[in-house]
Amino acid sequence: MRMDNPSSGRRRGRVTIKQVAEHAGVDPSVVSRVINHDPRLSVRPETRERVVAAIKELGYRPNAVGRSLRTARAGMLGLFIPDFANPVYAEIIKGAEAAAAQLGYLLVTGSASGSKPGTGHYVDLLGQGRVDGLLLAGTDASSALIDRLNDALLPWILVNQRVSWARRYVILDDERAGDLAVEHLVDLGHRRIAHLAGPPTSDTARRRRAGYLAAMERVGLAHDERLIVDADYTPAGGAAAIADLLALDEPPTAVFVANVASAIGALHAAQAAGVEVPRDLSLVAVHDLPLAGYLTPPLTTVRMPLEDLGRRGVELLTGSDPDAPIEETVDNSVELIVRDSTTRPPRRRRKTLGAAEHG
Repeated sequence: MRMDNPSSGRRRGRVTIKQVAEHAGVDPSVVSRVINHDPRLSVRPETRERVVAAIKELGYRPNAVGRSLRTARAGMLGLFIPDFANPVYAEIIKGAEAAAAQLGYLLVTGSASGSKPGTGHYVDLLGQGRVDGLLLAGTDASSALIDRLNDALLPWILVNQRVSWARRYVILDDERAGDLAVEHLVDLGHRRIAHLAGPPTSDTARRRRAGYLAAMERVGLAHDERLIVDADYTPAGGAAAIADLLALDEPPTAVFVANVASAIGALHAAQAAGVEVPRDLSLVAVHDLPLAGYLTPPLTTVRMPLEDLGRRGVELLTGSDPDAPIEETVDNSVELIVRDSTTRPPRRRRKTLGAAEHG
């Protein structure tokens, strides 16, 4: 159980705007605007007085560096990602680097896989004045980690992930990706469409699943839970998940894959099992990376504006009040890229993977 009140058993540290807001019963953005004497703030006098009283009672001390990057000391921004092996993050980094350079910052990047003894240690190091702000892309943004960032007075923003305890994020329209993929497969004539989903704990996976389910419902296709299989965003995860789908008594004729890395594994495993893509099985995946066009067959994808996401993350981090909530979706073009991995469904069903393996 989290204990945010300074008088509780929580490790004492600098009082945060979030704590003042909870004590006063208002949104953190109201506290921030009261502190900064924002003339655009329209609240009742008693609300303003309640905020001021909470500031005095809790002993909150505004920090100029913590409130604004205009007086940045390090000239660097940090970007934290789960794993450098995932090519999706290379596109995000590219956009973030370009925006940082344009704004006069150097971008430093680290990964969860290479941070020892953990993300918290990495954040503590960066919080010692080494960077002026931190972008968290796809990492485990636990409530404890967010508290450490706030205690360190380190401005931060989540990139393409949302958590209930951190209202500072910029995301992509992942629901739209699921909708486009299903629409394409339905237009080709597919009716038994599976979803090779991402990890159930992943916010992007949940949003892509929601897009798939909404599209299936919209076109009148029955929901079959057996056609949804979770998988890691890795080739190995995709290979294992496609085997489960192909082993069904009535396997799908098409699969919407939540991530291009998973799709690469799924494509390889299907072909190794004697299932020809796209003659026997159509595949479409989220993210259009350059390698997608060089696979055999070239992979149909949904192109997401990853560079724009990285760029916008830096712009929001450096151009907004770090105590104010940010809830933004980059609504730049989400585009279907049709290649050779999708076609009309087969007229006759092939044997399932299990039948092929056992003769």
